[in-house]
Amino acid sequence: MQRARDRVAFASFAAVSFLAGGNAVGIRFSNRELDPLWGAALRFAGAAVLLLALMRLKRLPLPHGRALVGAVVFGLLNFALTFGLAYYALVHLHAGVGQTLLALVPLVALLLSVLQRQEAFRAVALIGTLVAVGGVAVISQAPLRADVPLPALLAAFGAVLSFSQAAVLVHRLPKLHPVTMNAVGMSAAAVALFAASLVAGDRWVLPERSETWWALGYLVVAGSVLTFIFYLTVIQHWGPSRAAHVFVAIPAVTIMLSAWLDDEPLTASLLLGAPLILFGVYLGALRPSQKAAPRSEARRTGASPDEPAP
Repeated sequence: MQRARDRVAFASFAAVSFLAGGNAVGIRFSNRELDPLWGAALRFAGAAVLLLALMRLKRLPLPHGRALVGAVVFGLLNFALTFGLAYYALVHLHAGVGQTLLALVPLVALLLSVLQRQEAFRAVALIGTLVAVGGVAVISQAPLRADVPLPALLAAFGAVLSFSQAAVLVHRLPKLHPVTMNAVGMSAAAVALFAASLVAGDRWVLPERSETWWALGYLVVAGSVLTFIFYLTVIQHWGPSRAAHVFVAIPAVTIMLSAWLDDEPLTASLLLGAPLILFGVYLGALRPSQKAAPRSEARRTGASPDEPAP
């Protein structure tokens, strides 16, 4: 049972790493024609429509009570606030730099989990995060120079904090099917982003350029629907801090795509940074850290016999 759960989690982890690698690049292309909050609202509105249709196809019920409130709060944190800030930051930051900053999510999620007494502190996870973040920094070779506006940097760090807290929160909410959780969350986020876009005075126009339509289509289907279903699956199987290590695997994909599509410099530092990222991800996220509790211990602690004791 545990091996099957780990296989599902590992496959989902790999899928998120690959699909999310194009997100920051897609946002950069979207921002060139669409105002940031308006572009984010269109993205999550389209994703919500697809997920709601998938819910109906799979005959998944709408949540009620605490589950509904939790899904809405998750959506406002994980999608509306995080991506509202990220879209603004990526007006000024290259995709590789923005994704490098998001690689801090595992460390912040770990600290938040410990502070909120959801997880015990694990030194190996912290070490793995630091090693991997160091590898991301080596790959990107993108020091934060004075020509980057301070509000853009603050927005990027705000996105890291809200994304991390959403990862911690979802592990404490009533269990929902990943499609349901993301459908409700993205619907709430789309409403919030449309409202924020209206207040900000964004121009509500549809794209005219073909590359913007391609970017928006990718962000809706691959970057939102598929990515966040897989990401939520990883969280439910591995917990928030371990699942959040996906953010140190994504930048390698992002930097290569950004160099190809957006002329972001790609240097020989990749040869040193990539092994550091892979080792950090293995050490902090993939390396077995605890065996399943014996049945007697599981009964004593209240854990499932197929899951590690707390």
